[in-house]
Amino acid sequence: MQWPDDDVILYDGVCVLCSRWIRFVAVRDTARRFRFTAIQSPYGTRLAQAFGIDPRDPDTNAVIHGGAAHFKSDGALTVLSNLPGWRWAGALRRVPKPLRDAVYDLVAQNRYRIFGKYEACFVPDAEFRGRVME
Repeated sequence: MQWPDDDVILYDGVCVLCSRWIRFVAVRDTARRFRFTAIQSPYGTRLAQAFGIDPRDPDTNAVIHGGAAHFKSDGALTVLSNLPGWRWAGALRRVPKPLRDAVYDLVAQNRYRIFGKYEACFVPDAEFRGRVME
């Protein structure tokens, strides 16, 4: 399925780990290529539903890049390999996808227990807010 917007990262806005991931990307994305949407936002919910992700219980992030959706470890590696100084991360695609996704799933299933959960989506600072799609 195609999505009209490109370079959009869908993330769980109440997940501490996911929010830290978004901040990690935002700081390193000096070209300001990627934009972000929390799955709890109206736009994020529509995006999630379009790709079969349950917005009430997301089990993956999604990255729209090059007009296509990338999920789980493919999504993370797509983002990393497009950040300055992180192109090498694309080489991790040589690791078999079932193994990469098994590690991704293990972390995703335990992310609230290990890293915690916000009561509401984190609020980005003013500079970052311009890259958030709601």
